[in-house]
Amino acid sequence: MDYINSVQRTLNFIEENLHEPICLEQLAEVAYFSPFHFHRVFQTIVGDTVMDYVRKRRLTCAAERLFYTDESVTSISIAVGFQYQESFNRAFKKTYGVSPKQYRSAKRLSGPLQGKAYLSNNLLLGGQQMEPKLITKPAFHIIGYELKTKNENGQNNKDIPEFWQQFMKNKLGCNIPNPINQNVELGICTDFNPNTNEFVYIIGMEVNEGSQPLEGMVYRSFPEQEYAVFTTPKANGDTFTASIQSTWNNIYTEWFPQSGYEHSGGTEFELYDERCHGDENIEMDIYIPVQKISINQPS
Repeated sequence: MDYINSVQRTLNFIEENLHEPICLEQLAEVAYFSPFHFHRVFQTIVGDTVMDYVRKRRLTCAAERLFYTDESVTSISIAVGFQYQESFNRAFKKTYGVSPKQYRSAKRLSGPLQGKAYLSNNLLLGGQQMEPKLITKPAFHIIGYELKTKNENGQNNKDIPEFWQQFMKNKLGCNIPNPINQNVELGICTDFNPNTNEFVYIIGMEVNEGSQPLEGMVYRSFPEQEYAVFTTPKANGDTFTASIQSTWNNIYTEWFPQSGYEHSGGTEFELYDERCHGDENIEMDIYIPVQKISINQPS
């Protein structure tokens, strides 16, 4: 699929419909993607989550109208897609630090302004095709520690590394009862809510079905699923995090557009084993749940 044109089509749709209710599912349909896959593709290419981009565009248009026109605040709030005046005032003040009326009184256009995104085909790298392993992983069960975080404004990129630091510093893995493999830890992303960008991140180990967690731990089961498994490039201790991040980016900018697959919306996880030990030639595996793209989508 032509990912750039698909996402650009949704950007155009957003601009034409800022005054109307807009939801993730609606935009995914415009892009011919499943909602979850669209969410991940959009964020990788544009840099914002879908609904965060919509919110920024609405508030930017509101700020411009407050500065350039004499329209009433009520008219502006409706024109940029807010059904209720109170929710508009609250969102505007959270972003700009002042109420819409105070912003207009200041007689200057300032604060965070989000222009319409225009995409270039150069965003898709088109480099050497990544070659993951496609496997069907049977249902599995884990015990671990749970963190609730948000894929918005980089919050998850702050919360998850801190969560891992606490896990490693306090040697919490040693407390997990009867792991199947004590040398394998999983970092699991699950229970994603595309409307709020909230999800659950679990650090845990595989256990036998029905195992009992200790206090402060969670037990979760995940169904059989087809996965594309990507191995990160070998790195040293200083570059390992960067190699993980670049692999995630390349999955969406290189592999998915050429693969005939899309994210299935299931649980994804990172697998850390003995290859992560030491300071040189470190690597790990990323498991992405996938499904074949529907044949009625344009190529």
